[in-house]
Amino acid sequence: MTCTTPRHLPHATATRRRLLSTAALTVAALATPFSGAFAADAKPYKLLVGFPAGGGTDAIARLLGEKLKDELGAPVIVENKPGAGGQLAAQALKVAPADGHTLFLSHDHTITILPMVMKNPGYDSAKDFVPVAGFASFVNALAVSGGTPAKGFNDYVGWLRTNVDGKGGGKGSVGIPAPASTPEFLVKVVGEKYKLDLVPVPYRGSAPMMADMLGNQIAAGVGSIPDFIENHKNGKIRVVAVLGGARQAALPDVPTFSELGLAGLEDMPYYGVFAPAGTPKASIDTFTAALGKVLAQREVHDRLTAMGLSVGLMTSQQLAERERAYAKVWANIIKTSGFQPQ
Repeated sequence: MTCTTPRHLPHATATRRRLLSTAALTVAALATPFSGAFAADAKPYKLLVGFPAGGGTDAIARLLGEKLKDELGAPVIVENKPGAGGQLAAQALKVAPADGHTLFLSHDHTITILPMVMKNPGYDSAKDFVPVAGFASFVNALAVSGGTPAKGFNDYVGWLRTNVDGKGGGKGSVGIPAPASTPEFLVKVVGEKYKLDLVPVPYRGSAPMMADMLGNQIAAGVGSIPDFIENHKNGKIRVVAVLGGARQAALPDVPTFSELGLAGLEDMPYYGVFAPAGTPKASIDTFTAALGKVLAQREVHDRLTAMGLSVGLMTSQQLAERERAYAKVWANIIKTSGFQPQ
C-alpha cells in the first residue's frame, strides 16, 4: 500500500518539509566538530609547551587551551616541544611570527633559570620575548616513591642515613625534571643543610621522572605540585615537604621547608604566557582579556587550584616584574652554590 500526502492538504505538506529541513540542519550541526563554529578565516593559536605530554605543564596548557578557544573565537592548538628543560620550545618561539598567534606557556625554569645557568641557551628572554600574561604561582616539592618506607621528611632523612640500599651514609639519588633547574639547586641545598650525599638525576620533563618514581626506580624526586598532586592523593607517592612561605591548600598536612628549618626558599615560581618580541600590544591585550575570562570560570579556577596552583591574572607588566624579582632571588642561590654556567 502506498501512502501519499493528500493534494488538498498543502499546509501539512509545507509543515512536513519545514520539519524535515530543521531535522537535517540539526543532524548537520551535531555532526560538525566544535571548530566548525569558528569563522572560516579564524587563524588558529599555537600554544607551545616545552615538556612532554602527560606532565603538569602539559595538563595546564590543555585545560586553558580548551577554554581559550571559546573566548578567542579560534582553535587553540597545544604543541609539545619537549627537551632541554623547555629550551627547544623557547628557541621555536624566538623565530615564530610576531603576529600574536604563536605563544609559549612556561614556568620559571625556561624563562628565568636557563639563561642564568647556560652560556648560550639560544635565546635572550629579555630581548627575544615579551610577557603576555601570568596566571598562577606554584611551589616545588620533594616527594618520595611508594616503595620508600619514609612517611615524612624526617623519616626520609633518617632512612638515607641508616638503610638506603643497605649502605647508609646519607647517600641517595633524587630525580629532577631538568638539569640546572631550581629542583637541582634545591637538592644541593637540602643535601648541604642535612649533611646528605644527594645526587640529582635529570630527566626530560616531569612525566618520565614520575614514571620512574611510580616504578620505584628512583626513591625521590623534586618537582612542582602539579606534577605530584594526583599520585600523592592516590597514595602512589608521598609529598613530604614543599617550598613557599606557607603550607599549600592542596596539601595542608605537608610542612614547608621553612618549618623544617630550611629558610630562604619562600619565593614562589610562576606560570606565564610569552610571545615573540615585536608582537603588537593589541594582540597581547586580546589574549590577556580572554585569559582573564577563562580564569574567572569557577570550573577552571577549581581545577587549577586542585593541581596545586595559586591562581591569579597578571598583566604583561606585572608578569615582567614578577620575573625580575624571581630572577634576583635565584641568581643569589645559584651563585652561592658555586655553579658555573655551561
